Amino acid sequence: MSDGPAITLYRLQACPFCERVVRVLDEYDLDYSSRFVEPRHSRRNVVKRVSGKRTVPAIVDENTGVTMTESANIVDYLHATYGGEA
Repeated sequence: MSDGPAITLYRLQACPFCERVVRVLDEYDLDYSSRFVEPRHSRRNVVKRVSGKRTVPAIVDENTGVTMTESANIVDYLHATYGGEA
């Protein structure tokens, strides 16, 4: 465990898919850290090490042990995990 926020979002500047995830994180008032990654796909080694892919957005949630990519999947996960709509 780290001392920072439990959720880390790997993202690109001005990426609409990343911003979609940011909106949901903000909507649920979740504490997260943003890691802005290399714009060139072939250089996104930090994301590949974490998620197995070089695509963003990618999220790591230390609260649940979940690591995932694809904005739609992340948004669904955030709603299911933090939405409180049970």
